[in-house]
Amino acid sequence: MMNPQIFREYDIRGKADRDLSDDVARDIGRALGSLLAERGKRRIMVGRDCRVSSRRLRNALVEGLVETGRHVVKIEVGPTPLLYFAVHHLDADGGVMVTGSHNPPEDNGFKILAGKGTLHGDEIRGLRDRIARRDFVKLPGGHVERAEVGSRYVHWMRGNVRLARTDLKVVVDAGNGAGGPLALATMRALGLNPDPMYCEMDGRFPNHHPDPTLPENVAELIARVRETGADLGIAFDGDADRLGAVDSNGEIIWGDKLMVAFGRAVLARHPGAAILGEVKCSQTLYDDIAAKGGRPIMWKTGHSLIKAKMKEEHALLAGEMSGHLFFADRYFGYDDAIYAALRLLEIVAASPKSLAEELADLPPTFVTPEIRVDCPDELKFKVVEKVLAHYQATHPVADVDGARVNFGDGWGLVRASNTQAVLVLRFEANSEARRDALRAEVEAVVAQARESFGG
Repeated sequence: MMNPQIFREYDIRGKADRDLSDDVARDIGRALGSLLAERGKRRIMVGRDCRVSSRRLRNALVEGLVETGRHVVKIEVGPTPLLYFAVHHLDADGGVMVTGSHNPPEDNGFKILAGKGTLHGDEIRGLRDRIARRDFVKLPGGHVERAEVGSRYVHWMRGNVRLARTDLKVVVDAGNGAGGPLALATMRALGLNPDPMYCEMDGRFPNHHPDPTLPENVAELIARVRETGADLGIAFDGDADRLGAVDSNGEIIWGDKLMVAFGRAVLARHPGAAILGEVKCSQTLYDDIAAKGGRPIMWKTGHSLIKAKMKEEHALLAGEMSGHLFFADRYFGYDDAIYAALRLLEIVAASPKSLAEELADLPPTFVTPEIRVDCPDELKFKVVEKVLAHYQATHPVADVDGARVNFGDGWGLVRASNTQAVLVLRFEANSEARRDALRAEVEAVVAQARESFGG
């Protein structure tokens, strides 16, 4: 029996031993291969991360793709951006990455490209429905070959990234995920001498969980940066599509502050460029983009949704609080944390100031982390609609993804997660007291909305 809950908004994901049997992986290959056959797409790149279950799932997926007559190109073990690079650089018709991303080691999943675009939403659910109907094509001519892509990736980076100096001290913590070896090889090819931490691939993640959005997971990186006097600390999630960064003072630079640094660099070369942030980002990001002559766009959370919006708006840069960073300026428009780290190193190398000093002119604000509140799937969107209606009568509200309420001296966000049975809340204001007051007010409105539905 297949668990239909593995088909999420942005990818397919579940417990490897419980939800992702060989039969399920094979059926995903058959369903995707059938969809691609209908679209006339034949050559498909397939990669995998270093998790214990990834080889098994990759092999079963490939069997399903081959049954539908697809030409499968298997690339070496590595991060998700290596698969994306293979699809773009080698002009393939699509790709699948077998990865559990930043999730625990017992999890796994599939990130899917049809052409150069990421499958998401109804298209992901369409694979589920196709499997349920057993609506597969069976065609001759399917076969498998192998390709080594890492050296091409390193060569491309060496030809397209320019460091003003290479004596930077940079600590790299890959959390034993799939990005460590490729990141080190790329940095060394550019003349850097990175200080590695947990850069050996080990899908059990024995040292710490590879999710740089949690402060406890970058505690050792912070300590190493401070001990060694490094210019920068870099952290990757399990499949290296999300970047974490620590400045020379050992302070975490969250995704929206990284976007300020990147946005300034992009706008210096491309005045008026469109730059996307998501609804959880600080207002200081949008204000800074506008002040530097750019066109700020607030958009929905979710890497697939952001990539689609970037193309629509011809944006050169986009990013999320989670560390997904997308460069269409000098790159292919997908989230590659290794490339983003190199762009950050370009900025640090070119400036006489430290990164902390570069960002010191941002007005201070007081923000909460993401606050996740359990809420049943059948209620979460209704609750958000109720909160939206409550505030629209009296306040400016951005409703692109939930309700982001502008209180003048701060804002509060309530949105429904697309991947979990939770509401996500975040608050920012010009003082701690005001931030906490906004939080208390909005949480009371959320509670009232839940009660109105019997939640």
